[in-house]
Amino acid sequence: MNRLCIYPKDIQIITGKSDRYGRYIIKKIKDHFSKEQHQLVTIDEFCQYMGLQYDAVIKEIR
Repeated sequence: MNRLCIYPKDIQIITGKSDRYGRYIIKKIKDHFSKEQHQLVTIDEFCQYMGLQYDAVIKEIR
């Protein structure tokens, strides 16, 4: 089974930046998509927000 959501550690791997940056990006994505604090961010939402291709992101986090 494949995961649907993305975590700060995944963002750290994709961008090469810190875990703190990953948490910051997730917060910005939640604000952008009007999500509540308890809701998760999907990989698709991350790709839309960052302007990245879905296939490239999936390849990196596997």
